Amino acid sequence: MEFCYHRDRAGSVALRDELLEAHWSYMDGYAAQMIARGPTFAGDGETSTGSVHIVDLPGPAAARAFAFDEPNYQAGVYRDVLLRRWHNMLGRTMWDFPGGRSGGSRYLVIGLGPGRATGLAVPPAGRDELIAFGPLLSDDGAARLGTAALVRAADPDRACAVLAPDRYADIEVHGWEFGGRR
Repeated sequence: MEFCYHRDRAGSVALRDELLEAHWSYMDGYAAQMIARGPTFAGDGETSTGSVHIVDLPGPAAARAFAFDEPNYQAGVYRDVLLRRWHNMLGRTMWDFPGGRSGGSRYLVIGLGPGRATGLAVPPAGRDELIAFGPLLSDDGAARLGTAALVRAADPDRACAVLAPDRYADIEVHGWEFGGRR
């Protein structure tokens, strides 16, 4: 599986809006493999900052094709892409999340920093609030480069608490919502 986080380029909102149908149509082609997807937002909850996709692909070459053939990427909407192998530790898609599509604030939490590919456990506190959770891995899966989680939480600080801060060089928290037509 692959974790793909396209980060918006400043000033690209109008282009993103113009390409919305092309983006959705492209993602529709991956509907059967999609684990989670949706836009991220700045602290105001309205300004788009990127787009996250967790998708079951056969490997790094397919992941690069998925990330870089995407219409928004091709048109210059995104400034960069975080693309890593990912392991689905919850064994479900976002559509299987018991909390549903609405109710409460949702966040993307990314912990970055080296570590072993083993030893990561789903945190018991807040487990029912996890929508997706798993390690970010190197292309060969041997090195753990961080962790990515989608979580329902009361605020960004509580969302961040799903990761142990002493295990990461940096932790990012982004507002997130369920995406797509599904």
